[in-house]
Amino acid sequence: MSAQVIPGRNTAAAEGGIVVFLIGMRINRFLAFGSWLPVFRAMPRMLRELSQDDGSGFLGYRLLFGGPRVIYVVQYWRSTEQLFAYASQQDKQHRPAWAAFNRRARAGKGRVGFWHETYAAPAGAYESVYVDMPAFGLGAATGVVPVGRRGETAAQRLKAGEERAA
Repeated sequence: MSAQVIPGRNTAAAEGGIVVFLIGMRINRFLAFGSWLPVFRAMPRMLRELSQDDGSGFLGYRLLFGGPRVIYVVQYWRSTEQLFAYASQQDKQHRPAWAAFNRRARAGKGRVGFWHETYAAPAGAYESVYVDMPAFGLGAATGVVPVGRRGETAAQRLKAGEERAA
């Protein structure tokens, strides 16, 4: 992810529907390193694997911190089918990490929490604007274009997305 500022008003170059997947952990007991550190270490391996697989449907991500206890990742995907396919593939990083997490969670008695949320947004149901910003969020995942190509206002960009989907 580049820190170079892209001048002016831009919007994500995403076409069609997208999926936003939020996944994270909450450290309930800081000193229980054996419970949360393996969860923390597993995510970079999965993100690296996905970033190197152009056919996975994975578009990009942003790592975020919600205070000292919460760490989460915002991921962008082409479809829920591709997200679910990755989650269930036996030969990818996710399955062994998930199985190991479940084993530790049963023994860990709430030392670390885990959560995820999935949002499927069809074309015309999302829009974005980035003003004098480096590539960020969906724009970092799909690239950016000047807002004039999609509409000067949020309402115009949403309508343009609907029209492209029709």
